[in-house]
Amino acid sequence: MSMFKQDELKCMAENCAQKITQTVEGTQYFNEPFRHIVIDEFFDSKLANACLEYFPALDDPSWEHANDADIEVKFRTTWRSEFDVPEGIVDAVRILNSALFLKALGDRIGIPKIIPDPYFTGGGLNVTTTGGLLDVHVDGNYHDATGLNRRINAILYLNPDWQAGWGGEFGLYDTHGDVCLKEVAPLFNRLVVFDSHDASFHGLPAPLAFPPGKTRKSIILYYYTKAARPNEQVVVSEPHSALWKKRDLLDKRGNKTRNFN
Repeated sequence: MSMFKQDELKCMAENCAQKITQTVEGTQYFNEPFRHIVIDEFFDSKLANACLEYFPALDDPSWEHANDADIEVKFRTTWRSEFDVPEGIVDAVRILNSALFLKALGDRIGIPKIIPDPYFTGGGLNVTTTGGLLDVHVDGNYHDATGLNRRINAILYLNPDWQAGWGGEFGLYDTHGDVCLKEVAPLFNRLVVFDSHDASFHGLPAPLAFPPGKTRKSIILYYYTKAARPNEQVVVSEPHSALWKKRDLLDKRGNKTRNFN
């Protein structure tokens, strides 16, 4: 159930779209090492605080634990539709999946006709606890449920107490995934959006050093297009899952490509 009236939520969405449209090159919008946007204080404070307040505890049955010790140690939700999204968070998801936001994002990052994922395949909430990590990788390129091409990732961070030294910065790497060229702190109500393709290596490979009782929280959503990625963004043309540096750019099963429905 929405916590905000429809007209209030629409106003929030319009403000978010305007923030995307008005990102300043060099301080909020960047082309290197791949196109990305970083916006602080993205949501209205009432909505951002509601997301944190209603963020489910780790004993909630909606979580699954990814535990591949060398490449991915974190918790993520198992949403299958919008009806799985918790109250207090569903309004944020509505905005991030709204036509207002999508149009602004597509125009600003240069990828027209993007659509969200109502199946939440891989999208939802993420939590990383002390010792958790995410190896440097590129994301999968294909959406089984629709046959569409994955193009953009959006991450909203929800870590009001984060301090330098805890780790957990989002790392952006060179086109081979060898050198970290930029780190973005996972600050509360900070939105990060980036162009997802076969050379947009990213991750947080160093184990987190968060203090006891503190976790790294985020909302992650993915966006797709009917149009294929440009040729210069394609290394593996067939459908593939995430490809990991520590696995010699193979997926978790040791494959370069995968079967799809």
